[in-house]
Parts: sequence; structure tokens; C-alpha cells
Amino acid sequence: MFENLQDKLNKAIKTLKGQGRITEINVAATIKEVRRALTDADVNYKVAKDITDRIREKALDRKVLISVEPGQLFVKIVQEELTELMGGEAQGINIKGEPAVILIAGLQGSGKTTFSGKLAAYLKKQGRNVLLVAADIYRPAAIDQLKVLGEQVGVDVYAEPENKDAVAIVTNAISQARKTGKKIVIVDTAGRLAVDEVMMQEIEAVKRAISPTETLFVVDSMTGQDAVNTAKTFNERLNFDGVVLTKLDGDARGGAALSIKTVVNKPIKFISTGEKMEALDVFYPDRMASRILGMGDVISLVERAQQAFDEDEAKRINAKMRKNQFDFDDFLSQLQQIKKMGNVKDLLGMIPGMGKMVKDLDIDNDSFKPIEAIIGSMTPKERQRPDIIDGSRKKRIATGSGTDIQQVNNLLKQFDEMRKMMKKMNTMQASGKLNKMMR
Repeated sequence: MFENLQDKLNKAIKTLKGQGRITEINVAATIKEVRRALTDADVNYKVAKDITDRIREKALDRKVLISVEPGQLFVKIVQEELTELMGGEAQGINIKGEPAVILIAGLQGSGKTTFSGKLAAYLKKQGRNVLLVAADIYRPAAIDQLKVLGEQVGVDVYAEPENKDAVAIVTNAISQARKTGKKIVIVDTAGRLAVDEVMMQEIEAVKRAISPTETLFVVDSMTGQDAVNTAKTFNERLNFDGVVLTKLDGDARGGAALSIKTVVNKPIKFISTGEKMEALDVFYPDRMASRILGMGDVISLVERAQQAFDEDEAKRINAKMRKNQFDFDDFLSQLQQIKKMGNVKDLLGMIPGMGKMVKDLDIDNDSFKPIEAIIGSMTPKERQRPDIIDGSRKKRIATGSGTDIQQVNNLLKQFDEMRKMMKKMNTMQASGKLNKMMR
């Protein structure tokens, strides 16, 4: 979503790179381009003007350190201001109470139901006992969708399909949660328009009835400034606690994410990318600012890996690698773990310096399908001992996987090179050379 903004900011800052010092003239030219980049990204004009005014003041006020180029210093200032613009620090959600009640609100089609399932999965991973509540009495498919998501993440769903009283449903659900020992109740409500007075009165009545410990407003970030304006209207009626930005994997301009905190004065608490239940992240303004500037986000990448990878499986794989016994079954297992982390292109973009490189790459999780098909067409013996795969076996594997022999050869070659590298590292570690190199 932020690729175009990233490109334009980098071009703007490029005018300072190579300059011996910061001056009013070169700062003015750069600031003009930064402001244009922000407004082109659909950032509120007043917000864009305020932030660029602060950047100019800071840039002219600071003396350039001997070891720091003007361009580097300016990037640091922009990163600081973007971080502050988006909230400064990450804000957690309030899950106190017996049970804690989280109310989910938003426009139609903003992704509330999917987010409710993702949040349930996120909290369950923390060891919380969660209950999902289907309180959308207008869209029957919403109840079915929530039940499917609940089953997918292993969380119970409370629903009363025949009941058309949203207040009664959520009140009954909380009573049920207390009886069954559920510690957190997530209430998925109907999508509504801010101009629909009857629907707005209903969500207000629901909030009064259950007194949620946390009210989250879900925003489709692809709707740009409309999302900001809607959030402002909803906040005047609901006084919600935080914002959730969905569909950040889209190709919209992304200005809503940058200006919503300033306009509504409520923190962004979560960001959501894709449909997978694992594709939910706590919103860290400093990390997002770094990603926008093409500086990567290694911390979030590591956290996703920790969430996706099974500790026992990791130990098993590590033991096999140390014994030089890593086979295609293990490789396939690792591939499945990586896919759980989210969109591959998004993950690569978190690595510093990779943002520009992956921008034009046509890569997603479907790119793994030929590899999975090839491994799936191997016999158990072939997966354990790839060296026995001769010409006739390759032909059979290629036919069975819907690929060609060249693709099979490429995979076998890459896998063989990977195993040689593992063996070399094991040898170096055993001799103590690897430890010396890392000191």
C-alpha cells in the first residue's frame, strides 16, 4: 500500500543526499516534495502541512553531525515525525474484567467479521479463553461466516439466528460467557452507515447494555480519506478506544493510516493484511514509519516467525540439520510454516533494503505451489533420499505434479546445494571455526 509513497519520499530526500550541509534552500525544495508525496498518498492536507512544517523546523534547527550526511539526518527527522503522526507508541487493548468485553464496530464491508476471527486467534495464542458473539442480525451470512472462522481458530461462537434483538443477544452471550468461564467476549456487530440513524442508535444501545472494556472501530484502509471522515463521525457517537486498519495489503494510497490518528485522536491498535487468520499485527508507529521510508521492519518479521513456528517442530528440524539428515519432508514442513507468516512479498519488504527489490516482483504464496506439487509427487523414499531420483523418476514426478523436468531438476539442484551448505556449517561448528567467525 505504501510503495508509491515510499518511492516519492525517497526521491524527495534524494535531493539532500550528497549535499555537504543542510541549508534553507535545499530543505525548502525537499519539504515541498515531501508534502506533495503525502498529499498524493491521500493524507489530509492540513496534516501534511503540519508535519512538513515541523520537519523543516527540526532540519534547520539541528546541526549536522560529522559522521552523518544531511540526507541521513533528514531521513531520521522524517521517521521521527511520521512515528509521532501515527501515534508515537504502540497501544495495547484493555482486556480487564470478568469477562472482558470487546465491541467491534464499523462500516459495511470493512472487514469486521474477519478481524473478529483474527483477534480471537491472536488472544487464544496468548492462552486466553475467548467467546465470539454473532450480533449481526441483518446479514445471515455473517453468522455463518463467524461460525466458520470460530471453527477454524478453535474458538466457540455464540449465536441466536432467530433473535432480532441485538441488545438481548449480546446480553445473553455475556451471561453464557460467565457460566462457561470465558475470559474474553468479542462482539461482532452489523455493518452500518454513519448516516443511518436507526443503526447508529442500535450500536449505541448495545454499547450501553454491555459496557465494553474496549471498543474498536474497523476501517477499510483502501477507502482513503473517506475512512478518516467516517471514523470521525463514528467516534462522535461511540467514543471508541482505538482503530483497526484492514486490507493494508491492497494497492490504495494509504493516507488514512497516516492521518487518522491526528484527525480522530484515537490510536491505531491493529493492522490486518490478507484473509489468513495469522495476518494480524499490533500497530507499531515507529516500525510502520521505517517501512514507509524503506528501512524495513526486522522486529515484526521476527515476531511473525515466532508466532508461526512450532517450537517442538523447530527443535526436531534443528536436530536433523545437525545430523545432516534434512530431507524433503522437513523442507515441506518449513515451507508450510513460512506460509503461515503471511504474504511472502510483504515479508520480504520487512527486510531492510529489500523494499525496492521486491516492488516489481510477481511473488505470492501461490509461487510455492509448483514446489509443493513436485514434493507431493515424490514417494516417501524419494523425499527421504533425493539422490535416488534418476531420469525415469524425474519424468514421473514432473508428470504427476503438472510441471516439467527442468523445474524438477532446478528444485533438486537447489535442495542439494542447501544440504551441502548445512553440512559445511555443521563441520565448521564442530571444529569451532563458526564460533570464531561470529565473534
